[in-house]
Amino acid sequence: MAAAVASANPANRRRQQQGGGGVGKGKGNSNSNNDEQHTVFETSPGVEAIPSFDLMGIKDDLLRGIYEHGFEKPSAIQQRAMLPIIKGRDVIAQAQSGTGKSSMIAVVACHMVDTPIKDVQVLVLSPTRELASQTEKVILAIGNYMNIQAHACVGGKSMAEDIRKLEHGVHVVSGTPGRVCDMIKRRTLRTRAIKLLVLDESDEMLSRGFKEQIYDVYRYLPPEIQVVLISATLPNEILEITSKFMTDPIRILVKRDELTLEGIKQFFIAVEKEEWKFDTLCDLYDTLTITQAVIFCNTKRKVDWLCEKMRSSNFTVSSMHGDMPQQERDAIMAEFRQTETRVLITTDVWARGLDVQQVSLVINYDLPNNRELYIHRIGRSGRFGRKGVAINFARTEDVRILRDIEQYYSTQIDEMPLNVNDLL
Repeated sequence: MAAAVASANPANRRRQQQGGGGVGKGKGNSNSNNDEQHTVFETSPGVEAIPSFDLMGIKDDLLRGIYEHGFEKPSAIQQRAMLPIIKGRDVIAQAQSGTGKSSMIAVVACHMVDTPIKDVQVLVLSPTRELASQTEKVILAIGNYMNIQAHACVGGKSMAEDIRKLEHGVHVVSGTPGRVCDMIKRRTLRTRAIKLLVLDESDEMLSRGFKEQIYDVYRYLPPEIQVVLISATLPNEILEITSKFMTDPIRILVKRDELTLEGIKQFFIAVEKEEWKFDTLCDLYDTLTITQAVIFCNTKRKVDWLCEKMRSSNFTVSSMHGDMPQQERDAIMAEFRQTETRVLITTDVWARGLDVQQVSLVINYDLPNNRELYIHRIGRSGRFGRKGVAINFARTEDVRILRDIEQYYSTQIDEMPLNVNDLL
C-alpha cells in the first residue's frame, strides 16, 4: 500500500519532473493536441463581457422570470455568450461545469420565441433524458411571465403524450435525439418555424453515439437555422466537425488548465486491490451523508452490485442507470433532489449537466474511461461556485490514469487528508 501511495504522491512526482521543464512544456510533449487546440481554435476576437442581464436587451417579461428565479447577475460564460446568441450568431460556448450553461440555454430559448406563434421555434438536444427534462423545467420557470410552452421529448415516456402536446402547440422542445428524430419523421414535430438549434453537451452529441442521429435531425431543419454548441469539454476533433453545419461561429473557449473547477478540492485514496474499495467506501459513509454524495461506477452491473452490497451492509443508498425504466429514474431523481436520499450510486448517465445544489461530494469508485468525463463527473459538486470535494479511489494500476488527468488539466490531486469532513 505504501508503494501505491508513494508512486501517486504529487510531491514526489513534481520532484521527478523538475528536470523536464514542468508538465506539458518542451518539444517532447506527446500531447500535441494541447498546442493544436490553442493555435487553431481560440476565443474569437471582440467578445465582450456584458455585466448585467438588463444590458443585454432581454425582453421585460423574461427579465422578471430571471430575477424571480434567483439569478442576480450573469456568470462569466453568460456575460460573453448570451448577447451574440441573442443577436443571431452561431456560437460555440465552452465553460466549466456548474457555471450556468443550462440557465443560459433557457434564457436564450425564451428570448428567441415569438409567443403568439404556436409552432416549435427552438430545439434543444441533450444526451440524456434527465438533462433534457431539467432544461424543460428551467425554461418553464424562467419563461413563466411570457407564457412559454415547452415540452421534453425523451425516450422511455409515452409517445401519445408527446403527440398530444406537440399537436396542442409548443414553442420550445427539449429532447433526446432518438425521440426527437422519431417525432420529426412522424410529422408530429414540425420543423418549418425552428430558428435556433442548441446542442447541449455537444462533444457527447457529436461523438460516436449520437452523431448520425444529430445529422438526421439537422437534415429536416430550415437551411438558415442558427446553431449553438455548449459543453464543458470541446476536443479538437469536435471543433473541426462544426464547419459542416455552422456559419462563421463565434468561439468562446476556456483553456484546458482553466477547466478544473476552482471550488472543488480533488483527492485520491490509494486502494491496492479492487476488493478494498468497498471497505473504504463503508468507512467514508458517515462523511457522505453530511451533505449529499454521488458515487460513479463505470458499468451498470457495477452500480447494481455496489448498491446491493451497501444495502446488505445496512447502508442507505439509491442507484440509477440507463437500463432502469424511465418512471423509476424519474422517481429516484425526485427523491435525490428533495434530499430524501443522500447517497446516489450511478453511471456516467449522471455525469453531464445534472444540477442538484446540495451535492458537495463526488466519489469516483472507478476512475472514468476518458479524461473529459472526469471534469463532468467532479463538476456535479461545487455547483455555481460552491465548495465541493472529489475523491478518487486509485488502485496501483490507476496511478498512471490519475497522473494523466493531472497533467492534462494542469491540476493537482493530493492524497486525502484525515480531516476531509472539515472541507465539506
